Amino acid sequence: MASYNQGCLILVGILVTLSLPYSHAFWRNENKIQTAVFLSPKFVLGPGSVENRFYYNVDFPKGHIAVKSFDAEVIDEAGNPIPLHETYLHHWVVVRYYVRKGVEISEFDDPRKFNESDYISGRNSGICQNLGQFFGLGSETRKTSTHVPNPYGIEAGNPAEIPSGFEEQWMLNVHAIDTRGAEDKLGCTECRCDLYNITVDEYGRPLRPDYKGGLLCCYDHTQCKVKHGFEAVRRALYLRYTVTWVDMDTSVLPVKIYIFDITDSWKRSRSSTGIIAEHECKVEYDIGSCDATGMGDDGCIDTRRISLDMPFGGYLIYGVAHQHSGGTGSALYREDGQLMCSSLPTYGEGEEPGNEAGYIVGMTTCYPKPGTVEISKGETLILESNYSRIRHHTGVMGLFYILVADELPKPMHALHTVVQTQDSIMVVTILWAAVALIGVVAVIAVAVHYRLKREGEDGYEAIGM
Repeated sequence: MASYNQGCLILVGILVTLSLPYSHAFWRNENKIQTAVFLSPKFVLGPGSVENRFYYNVDFPKGHIAVKSFDAEVIDEAGNPIPLHETYLHHWVVVRYYVRKGVEISEFDDPRKFNESDYISGRNSGICQNLGQFFGLGSETRKTSTHVPNPYGIEAGNPAEIPSGFEEQWMLNVHAIDTRGAEDKLGCTECRCDLYNITVDEYGRPLRPDYKGGLLCCYDHTQCKVKHGFEAVRRALYLRYTVTWVDMDTSVLPVKIYIFDITDSWKRSRSSTGIIAEHECKVEYDIGSCDATGMGDDGCIDTRRISLDMPFGGYLIYGVAHQHSGGTGSALYREDGQLMCSSLPTYGEGEEPGNEAGYIVGMTTCYPKPGTVEISKGETLILESNYSRIRHHTGVMGLFYILVADELPKPMHALHTVVQTQDSIMVVTILWAAVALIGVVAVIAVAVHYRLKREGEDGYEAIGM
């Protein structure tokens, strides 16, 4: 009887396995998650100095893949994470491009110096001309989820998309500011021009008189003001980035990347279509202080809203905002006010990396249930970005990054019966054969059990029991 019960348990276990949705039962076997950790080229920073370099042909997983996450942080030569109050990570971005085979581009080259026929942009799907990155965050990088849920992935290395005679490569931009000993740490991170003593941009062009701070004042090799007499060693640092991915196949649904910007100057007109060429995104803006108004903290908020007509359609899979210190959150709405996705900052409360007081150390993300948030082509969406006005801020950002899928996973009932590969058919065949075998064994066990029981009863009757 014990063997009979054990057989039943095995039978039930196999039946439960076979009853799993196809995508769950075979995802791990056919789409093994792979992980690799890479380092950027070394950069060296001293107190108040700035690194804003563009590294080409950096390490990236090879082959036709679907990226599942992309995370990064600044470390020293010993691999120790560096806190934001020592080295502020203004931003890092990763951009795809294509280069003609045989044309050598090293990590420190700039393809803009090469013949245009040898270099092709492999930007994201939109919508700003100057925001073509696939991946990227800022100070919030350590505590912001970048995971792409199953069965979706960010496609890379698709041979059908790589122009003939070219190969796919990746560029990494790292913008870091050393604030050790700075007179005004926040002012340095906000790139205030007076603290950098900057009056011209990196190309020598005079700045506008009303330009008080931002990227034009903290370009590569600029220097923010430090306290008199402060000394500290220059140190070598790296951006350590971790990529997880699966091999691309028919079980993975690709998503498209779109980035919205609160400074986008696009305006609807009779001739507007919403295409990338129509969007002029300034990327940064300033926040005026409300000190003079005497308003309380709750009302001292700068709220900006813009309307954007979508040049695409699809299903929202993921969303996250990028803001700087002072940010209080961002959101994406439908024109009727319905909330589609919101992203709120997490501020640190300590000294250790990932919890630095006064800095945004994370942004919440939204993962709508697939199919519940659909964007229609031509639909008008509202982007909102909020900042505290307790003090003046320069060079802040209000970006919103979303992943959109063209299609949804197949219905689960279809996935039960549709087996897409020969290996899967073989697995199912073997499992059903095992079920049949266990069933036969169980029947024999039951028959033997009752036969023995019957013989025992006959024996009892023979001795008069």
